[in-house]
Amino acid sequence: MTLPCCSSKELWLDHIHPPFRSLSCSTGNFILQRFVVKRSRDFVISQSLVCRANVRNLPEKNAKYAGRKSSGSLASVRLALQAESDIDKALNSFLGKLSPKEQTVLLKEQRDWRCALRIFRWIKSQKDYVPNVIHYNVVLRFLGRAQQWDELRLCWIEMAKDRVFPTNNTYGMLIDVYGKAGLLHESLLWVKHMKIRGIFPDEVTMNTVLQVLKDAGEFDRAVCFYKDWCMGRVQVENLDFESVDLESVNAPMSLKHFLSTELFKAGGRLPPSKVLSSDEQGLIRKPRMAATYNTLIDLYGKAGRLEDASNSFAEMLKSGVEPDTVTFNTMIHICGSHGNLSESVSLLNKMEEKGFKPDTKTYNIFLSLYNDVGDMESVFKSYRRIKDSGLYPDTVTYRTMLHILCKQKMVEEVDSVLKEMERANKDVDQQSLPLVMEMYINEGLLEKAKLFFDKHCTREGISSKNYAAIMNVYAERGLWSEAEAIFFQKRDSTQRKDLVEYNVMIKAYGKAGLYDKALSIFGSMRSCGTWPDECTYNSLIQMLAGGELSDNAKDLLDKMVEARMRPRCETFSSVIASFVRSGRLSEAAEIHQEMQKIGVEANHVIYGALINGFAEIGKVEEAFRYFRMMEVSGIPANQIVLTSLIKAYSKVGFWKEAQQIYGKMKDLDGGPDIIASNSMISLYSDLGMVHEAESIFNAMKEKGLADGVSFAIMMHLYKNMGMLDEAINVAQEMQESALLTDCTSFNSVLTSYATNGQLRECGELLHQMLSRKLLPDRTSFKIIFTVLKKGGIPTEAVTQLQTAYEDGKPYSRQAIVTLVFSVVGMHAVALESCEAFANAKVSLDSYAYNVAIYTYGASGDIDRALTLYMRMQDEGLEPDIVTYINLVGCYGKAGLVEGVKRVFGQMNCGEIELNESLFHAIIDAYKDAGRHDLAKLVDQELRFSFSEEEVIEPVKLDLEDS
Repeated sequence: MTLPCCSSKELWLDHIHPPFRSLSCSTGNFILQRFVVKRSRDFVISQSLVCRANVRNLPEKNAKYAGRKSSGSLASVRLALQAESDIDKALNSFLGKLSPKEQTVLLKEQRDWRCALRIFRWIKSQKDYVPNVIHYNVVLRFLGRAQQWDELRLCWIEMAKDRVFPTNNTYGMLIDVYGKAGLLHESLLWVKHMKIRGIFPDEVTMNTVLQVLKDAGEFDRAVCFYKDWCMGRVQVENLDFESVDLESVNAPMSLKHFLSTELFKAGGRLPPSKVLSSDEQGLIRKPRMAATYNTLIDLYGKAGRLEDASNSFAEMLKSGVEPDTVTFNTMIHICGSHGNLSESVSLLNKMEEKGFKPDTKTYNIFLSLYNDVGDMESVFKSYRRIKDSGLYPDTVTYRTMLHILCKQKMVEEVDSVLKEMERANKDVDQQSLPLVMEMYINEGLLEKAKLFFDKHCTREGISSKNYAAIMNVYAERGLWSEAEAIFFQKRDSTQRKDLVEYNVMIKAYGKAGLYDKALSIFGSMRSCGTWPDECTYNSLIQMLAGGELSDNAKDLLDKMVEARMRPRCETFSSVIASFVRSGRLSEAAEIHQEMQKIGVEANHVIYGALINGFAEIGKVEEAFRYFRMMEVSGIPANQIVLTSLIKAYSKVGFWKEAQQIYGKMKDLDGGPDIIASNSMISLYSDLGMVHEAESIFNAMKEKGLADGVSFAIMMHLYKNMGMLDEAINVAQEMQESALLTDCTSFNSVLTSYATNGQLRECGELLHQMLSRKLLPDRTSFKIIFTVLKKGGIPTEAVTQLQTAYEDGKPYSRQAIVTLVFSVVGMHAVALESCEAFANAKVSLDSYAYNVAIYTYGASGDIDRALTLYMRMQDEGLEPDIVTYINLVGCYGKAGLVEGVKRVFGQMNCGEIELNESLFHAIIDAYKDAGRHDLAKLVDQELRFSFSEEEVIEPVKLDLEDS
């Protein structure tokens, strides 16, 4: 949109073509001079109307001005009212001493409607008082702004009894206060009242109607009213009074309609001299006030009708109405908010050229506009220009800046603005409090947030809604105790917790899993005068259901229905899913029936939960019954539901039926999901259908959908079918595909390697797992024990480690992992792992010493192994079979034949229990030491000793039997 201007040779006003056409400055100057020099009679009239509008809108300034001109009596009355708590007593001492003008000033100066009403009663009680419309207008305005509608009705009726007739000023004021109270219908009824009384709205009143309709978003009706007014008519039919017959006793009457009806019955008829004739009402009118054009331009801007806004501005200049700062501000905002920021800047420059000084609101508009386009440099520049121009930031300025800075997480800048506000003695507005708190909390500045709250959020007047917003910020981040502190803080007696605060606190407890606290605060609501609403019940029920408190959730659901509230479908869904997860399918089905009875339609989530629940336990008929119900309800089957049906068929081995459903899933967008495909592979795996499983698996790999579960199922299938090479290939492929992300996936590959005897690969995989900070789980250790046995570790040693692991002994897991690395030949890793417990400043159990002795011995560090053996004895630990097995292994590697002979001799003498594993260890030790002759002798002794036991044992059994 471009600024209107013209060439020096033609009046641009006659050649406007929206959007605004660029014109020369010379003609613009000429037009502005017309506004100052040789003003017409119409313009003088417009100025008087403007003055009237200003008086109406700024009673405080009027009162101050009048006060400075008042007599001593008025000043004395003011002092008396300030010093005396009894208003009647203070006023009675000045009975009859105030002029009507001073009475009006005194009325306007009041800040409370009660005081104004009592002073008005006092004024009326004075001798020779003549009721006048100005006093009534002032009092009616006070009552309307305070929304004291009953008092306003009584005052209006009293006004009629005093035969004081309403003026345009009266009606305009009533339209304004009702409109600002949000009572659009009642506000427009006053227009109808005017027409019935024969009063035609003047420009100020007409402008007020436009403002009310504009603020309510009724742009078309506002334009229609304006055009009718310009034609000299008011058609109340266009205002749409909801077709309420105000005179009909049969019409339904709300409180507002009742008041409006009473008002219509009062007010009296105007004298014929004050009623406009039909000829006067039909006169063509044009606005003479800048305020009217400002309203029109803003109205069209908000309605997105830029061309009409342009035409209104052009018509304003053509009619000789001088634009003001508000006009330019409105135009700047319209241009910028519709993406023409450069045009807004041009308007600002033109505004300054024409001698109109930008005000704080002008720069506030630019703050928002530059923020909308992300130009932070210009935002700060506009903020600085406020001070540079000799202006002061207002509440809107600070609010806008805080919103912008908090959104950008500019903590230091926010702190700077807050300090500036403190120096200017400005409070942080309520809308900004939650935003500043959110910024501090999100940035982890909890202490700063608390200090800000204590300083700015504990004053009187903070709404419960804003407290709830701050609590919600804490709740979203799991900081329930901080939210709780705000909820239970001591407040002014007039401040009461709204329902929204209870709902947020319940949410905070729910996110923290503090269900007892949530239930407790829910139970205390009624005693505090706050009744739970549907939101309270829905959130609490869903929270309890998610926490697996199915019974509590069901009880609350029943209470909610008993209270004649309608639970949301999501609420039923959460409770049903909770019962399904806990295996209580019959109760889940009952809840679904209750849901149908009260008319809440189930969604695909509910049907999916029920179908999946029955499918898991193999009740295919029940699963399909709900599937058919879902189809009858018109809900299309999605992947989740069809996958559940595949599970149901898998439970009973119906692969053909499952295959048919899987075929249907191929017709869905995206085809079968991973879960459905894995379910089919699992079904084929259980039935040994290798080809069918391979077909789906390969298709998944081509699409990049195969996950760790897919690979694990295929490895399991190949292993069960004896296809070990294929299992290893899948394991290697899985490892190369970066699908090893958790213990489950690692365990699948470990199993394949262990089954195939690839122990080194097992060790390397275990080391990779630990490097990723993934601790082996119970399944992992089960595989590890298999690896140890296949690696030649004696059964006694494996059993000893299994017992230590089951008992949770210190360093048991570390010792087991160390032994694996040593067995598979990863000695460097084994030694590093061994250091973690071998050098610990704590006493170790025998199993830990045994692993350490084996590890150092296997790596060739015999001295270290023997040192640990002596340390073990020093600590009073007797060597066991595993110790001697590991010890003779060290002797053999070191060539210490005498050491091996000593252990063998102790076993022959009975000092060491006869043990087959120890025999084998001694034989291997002699071989390592190069004494094969001695190894042969021990081997013969082994055969003789254990063959003898085999003969003797049956004899003993025979004797016992006989």
